[in-house]
Amino acid sequence: MSAEGGTKAVVAALSSNLAIAVAKFVAFAFTGSSSMLAEGVHSVADSGNQVLLLIGGKRARRRATPEHQFGFGHERYVYGFLVAVVLFAVGGCFAVYEGVQKIRHPHPLDSWYWAVGVLLFAVVAEGLSFRTAMKEGNALRGKVGWVAFVRRAKGPELPVVLLEDFGALIGLVLALLGVGLAEVTGDPVFDGIGTLCIGVLLVCIAVVLAVETKSMLVGESAGPEATKRILGALVNGEDVPRVIHLRTLHLGPEELLVCAKVGVRPGSSAAEVVEAINAAERRVREVEPMARAVYLEPDIYSEAAAEAGPRAEATPGGTE
Repeated sequence: MSAEGGTKAVVAALSSNLAIAVAKFVAFAFTGSSSMLAEGVHSVADSGNQVLLLIGGKRARRRATPEHQFGFGHERYVYGFLVAVVLFAVGGCFAVYEGVQKIRHPHPLDSWYWAVGVLLFAVVAEGLSFRTAMKEGNALRGKVGWVAFVRRAKGPELPVVLLEDFGALIGLVLALLGVGLAEVTGDPVFDGIGTLCIGVLLVCIAVVLAVETKSMLVGESAGPEATKRILGALVNGEDVPRVIHLRTLHLGPEELLVCAKVGVRPGSSAAEVVEAINAAERRVREVEPMARAVYLEPDIYSEAAAEAGPRAEATPGGTE
């Protein structure tokens, strides 16, 4: 995933959310609508989340140090996970609480047209932000569907913005329904129901984000297509006739660690083995530019070693 594309989407979302948050709080001050208050807090939470994503992207670009020799690429995942926590705690839980309170203690709305006007403005602003995120996503996802793109994307920025903007648009529709039904029926309980629905929606989105970013924090391998390219680059049919086993790990959205044990021709000299390994590393980096760290171990191929895999090497008495 392109960091530049993700940053553009984050900045667009931040700009729109700041303007929307101010407008929603002004509308809440005039109407007393709990839906407007929940939506205002939602926009503040979204703005804070986008700031977190920008901070994570900046910290991830720091140079590697002796203590962190593979760099700081995982910082983007850490801040992506914090986004899910903030969205859950600040946005979702607050809206659920406010909705329950409004249902238990309903009070009529004042100047409902303020709420409707601000919500319509917010729909337009969020729609423009969502359009930017979709445009950046379309440039990266290819033929993959949106659900698969969010699940497979290695960078957290675009999936977070896409889900936040999508949730914001649904939330605005719920707020419009809550305010509209409360005004038409004269029953302010509908405003509380709309607020409660917004809270449940935000909690669900936060859970999805938390699950996806946690997976990257724990450590994910390269995708199927990247793995296929790496395997094809390692084997040239001559000096490296086959791969015994391959392990990959994302050090960051655009950084990949590649570790492999490759079979070499029996009887090869030390110089020939070194040249074969160096050539294989060059081929891997050519087909997969994200492969920043490539470590290859030569070995003579055997069926037992291939079946045992790398776990056997870490176990006393394991097959080699």
